[in-house]
Amino acid sequence: MSRLRAAAIITIYHPRSHADVIVTKFLKGMPTDEGLIPSEIEIVSMYIDHVLENDIGLGLAKEHGVPVYPSIRRALHAGDNKLNVDAVLLIGEHGDYPWNERGRHMYPRRYFFEQIAGVFGESGRVVPVFNDKHLAYDFHDAQWMWNRARELKIPLMAGSSLPLAWRNPWLEYEKGALVDEALAIGYGGIEAYGYHAIESLLCMIERRRGGESGVVAVQCLEGDEVWRARDRGEWSGELAEAACAPIENKPAGTIQEHTKEPAVFLFEHRDGLKTAVLMVNGYVNQFAYAGRVGGKVQGSEFYLQEGDPYSHFSYLCRNVQQFCQTGQAPYPPERTLLATGMIDAAMNSRAEGHRRIETPWLEVAYQSYDVLPTRPKGTRPLPPCSDPAIVAPFIAAHKK
Repeated sequence: MSRLRAAAIITIYHPRSHADVIVTKFLKGMPTDEGLIPSEIEIVSMYIDHVLENDIGLGLAKEHGVPVYPSIRRALHAGDNKLNVDAVLLIGEHGDYPWNERGRHMYPRRYFFEQIAGVFGESGRVVPVFNDKHLAYDFHDAQWMWNRARELKIPLMAGSSLPLAWRNPWLEYEKGALVDEALAIGYGGIEAYGYHAIESLLCMIERRRGGESGVVAVQCLEGDEVWRARDRGEWSGELAEAACAPIENKPAGTIQEHTKEPAVFLFEHRDGLKTAVLMVNGYVNQFAYAGRVGGKVQGSEFYLQEGDPYSHFSYLCRNVQQFCQTGQAPYPPERTLLATGMIDAAMNSRAEGHRRIETPWLEVAYQSYDVLPTRPKGTRPLPPCSDPAIVAPFIAAHKK
């Protein structure tokens, strides 16, 4: 059986960039707890928006016989004069792009998607498109992408690797769970990693009774106002502690004592649920979640493998592969549309004096999946993910 042919449309390809931790796995295989899974998708063309001094993309393309084209259109044509691939990987994370005055990293995801959709339109045919992370840095762009995909009937998958990470302890709600309140823990850059924490939150609470209903208001708070909001009952210190409890290597003391430049995103959902994302730089370096269901608080760490080969992305790639083969996303792409709008509103709140922003445009309602996506069931990566024989080819690519 011949493999599907895919084009990789990339902003930049340097060691441990998203292009590296995703596209390289389609070239070399996917290290998982179950061993090295060969790719069933062949990368037949690449477009790299810019090549800087630390580029590894050109070398990997040459090693694997993949042509690198000077335009997105030619990469999708892949040697023909019309669409000549079965799927598209849009990896628009990292790269030498500016931040705007609102602290948004201006990755050209909409620009890339416009050109991809344009090739589909002129070719009279569409193929599945995977968009890495949130759809765009601006929700208006994201909504345009969403509408254009619906107009052309483009199968769309998007989002973070966080929902596919190891969970410690394992926690997954049955559909229809009665979620009373919920909170996710994040760290790192407030936009780039705040988005990951939002997807961690959504992948849990979307399984509540009635499914996800959308968000009516968003507020970002920073500094001492974060702790005042806790004391006012606007977010739960109990949930924050429960979420962080499974994380190892925490300093002794409280979250408040060790968190540098704290921030919290407060969300009000259309069905009345109130949730939060707490950014705790200086306290932990993993993501986590806690919720109160039926009066019981449960927390779970969302563990990411530290260092090569970043096998949580292997599980993302396995789900992307399934999507490309079936045209059906293994979990709702509406989650990423909503998460894009939530981080957009949070960043706008931050830029506008931390005001509460009403978000009637985030009436994004959807139901969670019925069949579990492919993901690890343990609390930590098993030895195949760190087997030197498996990991060596991934490290070697960074030394060329």
